[in-house]
Amino acid sequence: MDDSAFPLPFSLDGHAPENHDQPVLLFDQQGRILFANASAVDLFGYSAEEFSFLRIFEISPEVNQENWLSFFSLSESLPIYFRLKNWHLVRALVRPVEMDEGEDARVVFWWESFSRDLEDGERLREFHHDLGSPEKLARMSHFTIQRANDGIFWINSSGEITHVNEAACRRLGYTRGELTSMLIFDVNLNYDPSRLGAAFETLRAQGTMLSESSHTTRDGREIPVEISSNYIYFEGEEYTCSIVRDISERKRKEAALRGAFHEIQELRERLEAENNYLQEEIKVSNDFGEIISQNRSMQQLFREVEQVATTQATVLILGESGTGKELIARSLHHLSPRSDRPMIKVNCAALPAYLIESELFGHEKGAFTGALQRRAGRFELAHQSTIFLDEIGEMPLELQSKLLRVLQEGEFERLGGGETIRVDVRIIAATNRKLEKEVEKGKFREDLYYRLNVFPISCPPLRDRLDDIPILVRHFCQKMEPRIGKKIDHIPQKVLDQLQAYHFPGNIRELENIIERAVILSRNGKLQLGNWLPQPPKRQVDPENLPTLEEVNRQHIVEVLKLTRWRVSGDGGAAAILGLKPTTLESRMKKLGIRRSNEAQ
Repeated sequence: MDDSAFPLPFSLDGHAPENHDQPVLLFDQQGRILFANASAVDLFGYSAEEFSFLRIFEISPEVNQENWLSFFSLSESLPIYFRLKNWHLVRALVRPVEMDEGEDARVVFWWESFSRDLEDGERLREFHHDLGSPEKLARMSHFTIQRANDGIFWINSSGEITHVNEAACRRLGYTRGELTSMLIFDVNLNYDPSRLGAAFETLRAQGTMLSESSHTTRDGREIPVEISSNYIYFEGEEYTCSIVRDISERKRKEAALRGAFHEIQELRERLEAENNYLQEEIKVSNDFGEIISQNRSMQQLFREVEQVATTQATVLILGESGTGKELIARSLHHLSPRSDRPMIKVNCAALPAYLIESELFGHEKGAFTGALQRRAGRFELAHQSTIFLDEIGEMPLELQSKLLRVLQEGEFERLGGGETIRVDVRIIAATNRKLEKEVEKGKFREDLYYRLNVFPISCPPLRDRLDDIPILVRHFCQKMEPRIGKKIDHIPQKVLDQLQAYHFPGNIRELENIIERAVILSRNGKLQLGNWLPQPPKRQVDPENLPTLEEVNRQHIVEVLKLTRWRVSGDGGAAAILGLKPTTLESRMKKLGIRRSNEAQ
């Protein structure tokens, strides 16, 4: 820009200044200087190139972002203070004229009068008390920058570090001379050199940028930093002045918050899983009520339960189906220090082999077809509580080693996952099988058997505690009263004698079913068994007419099927009473030719 560039490269609609030697400036809506004539260059002391990087806010202390756009609508002359390059102030009377060029509105300032020598002391102190002493201001600025707690870097358009403050040297462990001989890419290893030009273009347009990255210290440590980059054009060269703040503590707190959030999420998922489990238990639980007995062997069993309940010992409950093994397990849990949390139950016989691992140990999303989300297993739900593994003898051999690890180490991995999960779980197991024989057959791990058999408790069958039948009958009658709507006031001794003469292969569960049917049939408050009580097979005393083993098996199976109305599986089914799997019973029925159609009903 020089005098030869005049007249102006635009029309002022007849409002051109009378003296073309007066300064003229053209601004856009963002306050950028689009044009300055030679007089303006001479007045302010900036070169034409420096003017192209300035905005109105940097040359007038009276203009700011809030009031700038109001100048576009002014039509009268007004006095404005301007700050020259040497920090002196001049007061000028300017006339703004708005110009519309398409969608871009622009405003022209030209001077009607000004004084190069005008120095208003009062206004000077109002705008900046130290503007009158640029040397002192320069010293104070340098002192402030060097004492700043954040690192400050000046970087040119080639990526060279031209200046740094003391904090930058201290944080990174370099001397000032070492840092100013390096490129910013040597410090910020995440910075892509090919993007430096684009970064400067963005800074020219925006003025500032905020980003996060990391700086590498002399000893190789990475420090997470927040970088506030500011565009500077100084003495003909472009720079970015970057204020670098160490955000290690902030990142630590964020990581802690993420960890806490993750923990809260896991606790929420666990509570939801526990709630779902308890809802399922409410639906499927077969409540036998309190354990009721006056039998001497059962009293001894109760004492054993009380002794071991308060310990952390693993308990193995042995006994035939229907003897109340689950009730013993619940009593152990309720008497233990873990009773404030629900006992988690798993029936190892009720789950297919391919599902039991997921049920026990959980799975990750995508671990198998249909695993649409991560699921916690029963061992996770039982953390700081008790897990009851019913029918432990049915557990697949390939999973027994994983169970053994939980018993020994208290840890496992979810199906499809690699994270080791540690749990504090007390294990109670139950079985109607002879595990010693299963070990001999190779169907049960010997080491797992010894880990489970720390404190065995044997539940006697009902035929060995016939003295409990009278009180059990009364208990079941009272229990059925609200369910069936009948009250039993009298239990004949003949009924009790009949019941005590029966061998009860299905134990207490079978007795309860018999009493439920009897209450349904009874009238006038008197318990009547009807014809529901199975008769024991008649024994032949003639050696020549003794039945074969196959005949005995067939007769026994038929009697039990009649008792259960030919129901094979499920609670109270023939398979449960006989201590067989439903598939095994069906196979034996087929082999023995047992069909309901050819049996008397």
